[in-house]
Amino acid sequence: MVLIDGKKVSAEIRSRLTKETAELKSKTGRMPGLATVLVGEDPASAVYVRNKNKICHEIGFQSFEQNLPAETTEAQLLGLIDELNANDAVNGILVQLPLPDHIDSEKILLSIDPEKDVDGFHPINVGKLAIGNALLTPCTPTGIIALLDYYDIEIAGKHAVVLGRSNIVGKPVAHLLLQRHATVTICHSKTANLEQVTRQADILIAAVGRPHFVTSAMVKEGTVVIDVGINRVDGKLTGDVDFTPVSEKAGLITPVPGGVGPMTIALLMENTLKVFKATL
Repeated sequence: MVLIDGKKVSAEIRSRLTKETAELKSKTGRMPGLATVLVGEDPASAVYVRNKNKICHEIGFQSFEQNLPAETTEAQLLGLIDELNANDAVNGILVQLPLPDHIDSEKILLSIDPEKDVDGFHPINVGKLAIGNALLTPCTPTGIIALLDYYDIEIAGKHAVVLGRSNIVGKPVAHLLLQRHATVTICHSKTANLEQVTRQADILIAAVGRPHFVTSAMVKEGTVVIDVGINRVDGKLTGDVDFTPVSEKAGLITPVPGGVGPMTIALLMENTLKVFKATL
């Protein structure tokens, strides 16, 4: 069994981005800019945003931090996004979810300029992903593909089984795998004979948000297991995969934490740099 080290791979991506950003800055006198918008005091969201801004600075990006009080109105937030859309120094806009209940998240996400939608969630970018010509693809699924590539895992012709059909991970990763010529099965809560399906997987991606959902009985020998789950059990982070028994059968497996998680922020930065380069 080989442990897939997301920390190591994400560090290498960030190092490459830092070098490329410095070169572009010396040539153009400009630097990529990422705006993060946080509304309210959600502790987990605040940590995520702080990490994103910290890595922004490390890579050499300009960081536009917008920390708004919980009572911010929908109209005020829409006004801010209009300003960020119009600001040429801002290449990427990220609105941290969840938003307070009085704000319509979908309306807010729709208001972001699709060309600055570094999360890849705008319906225009989702449509481009579906037809295979998106510049900006969702960060976690793109990070999964980057991990598979880093470890030289063959995707073309393999059977990939995706557990979960969310718009954030399940559906987009299925599209990305299809583009790389995998045969893809998406499983969900209504899938019949689930164990039978997952045992056919050469690549199994678990993104259901249920701790230890994937058991060793669901995995064939030598499968590549990618665990996207982040669940807190007894104060500890754990994935959707019952790690110890599954790791005894898997060929390669991601740990939680330290697997897919670190890749998400690295790919967010890569998306921001892509937008910046497209404006040059």
